[in-house]
Amino acid sequence: MFAKTAPMPSDRPRRFTFLLLDRFTMLPFTAAIEPLRLANRAAGRALFDWRLVGPRGDMATCSNGTRVAVDASLEGDAPPPGRDDVVIVCGGTEIAREATRPVLAWLRRQARGDTSMGAVCTGAWILAEAGLLEGRKATIHWENHDGFAEAFPQVDLFRSVFVHDGNRLTAAGGTSSIDLMLHLIAEAHGDALAADVADQMLHTAIRTDQDRQRLSIPTRIGVRHPRLAAVIARMEATLEEPISPARLALDAGMSTRQLERLFRRYLNRSPKRYYMETRLARARNLLMQTEMSIIEIALASGFSSPSHFSKCYRAQYGSTPYRERGTSASTPAG
Repeated sequence: MFAKTAPMPSDRPRRFTFLLLDRFTMLPFTAAIEPLRLANRAAGRALFDWRLVGPRGDMATCSNGTRVAVDASLEGDAPPPGRDDVVIVCGGTEIAREATRPVLAWLRRQARGDTSMGAVCTGAWILAEAGLLEGRKATIHWENHDGFAEAFPQVDLFRSVFVHDGNRLTAAGGTSSIDLMLHLIAEAHGDALAADVADQMLHTAIRTDQDRQRLSIPTRIGVRHPRLAAVIARMEATLEEPISPARLALDAGMSTRQLERLFRRYLNRSPKRYYMETRLARARNLLMQTEMSIIEIALASGFSSPSHFSKCYRAQYGSTPYRERGTSASTPAG
């Protein structure tokens, strides 16, 4: 049961308009709506309401194939938001394809005045394409972070679970939508109501905008070794300008041979191999998510020449960067 929470007076419920782009991700979308529903239930009255809009037609299809009925489409009768409304862009896979002229024009119209504009998962990409995050703080799913940073250098990008910068709201995806909504609920109606909602969702640790998206390195690699974690963190921070294993070892207070043994024992690969795999993973993200040239991607991933990059990429993924980009571009939408 909910604890009784005294709601703050309001003239009308605050409305959220969710724009469901094609192949949007289900989890961050539902994780955004459910806290609003539960807040209404806890308060005993409608503090929030919401509507769903899509780019076209009366249905939106998410990345897992589920179809969701929308209340209006951008092609039809989607009404404009009110002064205190919030527009949330729900993105998912192949997000750059969704930056169509009608979507961008609609978002720019909604942003006039004091309407808050937000995004969950990869939706921040669309807000940035519309010019609505220029000079603002924002976040996006960690898998899209590098591509976003290269495509939109004018956005102050963070790796936190959510960012609230004035009337711009972005959440990184997954369950981070819960934390963003709990933050908004607490801001408008108090911490007690937000705690009630979190309890009902079994959300035992409410994260703030200071919490980072990804698991710690020891948890991610399944090894709790401080020196190994420190070296990996250094590698991840220097993908564009790789550091030699000898330098990494020296800075970590060990010999090169000790560093080799450490990686072999816990990760079954050499430091050089681990570094290479991490750089190639970054290159692959940039290849799939941006329009950067192959040479630009190679340089951004620490390779001095496209030919060396292509050779390493093919050894890792079984295809050249040129061929993989062509295959990705020719994949039909949906």
